Amino acid sequence: MNYDTLVIGAGAAGMMCAAHAGGRVLIVDHARAPGEKIRISGGGRCNFTNMYCDAEAFISENPHFAKSALARYTQWDFIALVDQHGIAWHEKTLGQLFCDTSAKDITAMLRTLMQDAGVDLHLQTEISHFARSPDGFKATLIRDGHTQHVTAKRAVIATGGKSIPKMGATGFAYDIARQFGHRVTELEAALVPFTFPDRRFAAISGVACPARISANGPAFDEALLFTHRGLSGPAVLQASSYWNAGEAITITLNPDTDFATLLREKRQSDGKKALTTELARHLPARLVDHLSTEFDLSGRLGDISDTRISEITQMLSAWRLTPGGTEGYRTAEVTRGGIDTATLDSKTMQSKTTPGLFFIGEAVDVTGWLGGYNFQWAWSSAMAAARALRD
Repeated sequence: MNYDTLVIGAGAAGMMCAAHAGGRVLIVDHARAPGEKIRISGGGRCNFTNMYCDAEAFISENPHFAKSALARYTQWDFIALVDQHGIAWHEKTLGQLFCDTSAKDITAMLRTLMQDAGVDLHLQTEISHFARSPDGFKATLIRDGHTQHVTAKRAVIATGGKSIPKMGATGFAYDIARQFGHRVTELEAALVPFTFPDRRFAAISGVACPARISANGPAFDEALLFTHRGLSGPAVLQASSYWNAGEAITITLNPDTDFATLLREKRQSDGKKALTTELARHLPARLVDHLSTEFDLSGRLGDISDTRISEITQMLSAWRLTPGGTEGYRTAEVTRGGIDTATLDSKTMQSKTTPGLFFIGEAVDVTGWLGGYNFQWAWSSAMAAARALRD
């Protein structure tokens, strides 16, 4: 079995690359179906890109690496492809684009593109050996108990990161990278809920409110959700990508409310009202009850001093908590870190040390924000490699 290109990994990046690489292409995956992460993403509707996608929304040891691929295949290019295939979509919030019907529409589109390009797709196929050969690369495949030997002029590794092992995620890409002398940066679960060993928020599990959260990086204004294990919600997931073990996070509750001015005004106009009653008008009552167990929120508005108002405001606007950890790869949407970009060509995603070997998608040390950014990196990095493979 001889091919021009062997693509390992039939996820978003792998299928996109295979469909556009040209020549005779084989794509293999150990899963029963291609695009499993696509299928479950966005609540089953796939947040396939973001209208405001740019390089500032990506984390990497080299923050400039992603710029080339993102500029050469943009969110607008992928939107045009989706439109071309008649997939209806909508913007949910903050530029996040979702399928109107089902995430399966994106997978079906990619499968159609591969079929039209004559790509061979082998599922439930394991790679038992992968190495250089005189003509490029050779791989030993195990499929339905049978062993097949494949050679290809070029190879693309698109097996993703370590997030969500139950979906079949492994460290295969990192093993291949190391095999060929590439450094792999420190790996961490990202876009993942925080946990607290004392389950301190179990009593208010299910409570949500607007918040601004930061963890050693930019602050994100989105929803905060309290859970039995700790903290979740979009703002938490975003901050988790910047968090390191042992560090504190900073939470501003209901950031659009000026609590200092509000409490001073209410002290004058409604002094007999309990402080907790007023706070419960702007925050969930169960959350206020919980905060009362951690901070002194007793008394009436008319009795609180300017100093105490400042202390309460500080608590609400800069609540510092130190998570015990995260839920890990089990629920993480992506993996932070990956194959060192210093050893890859940013224009083509090709190895600088092993010509003909490409790494794309989540396996690379490029991690996007929540909201379609990681899918856009999959499309952009895949097209960068595909164009190089066609040349």
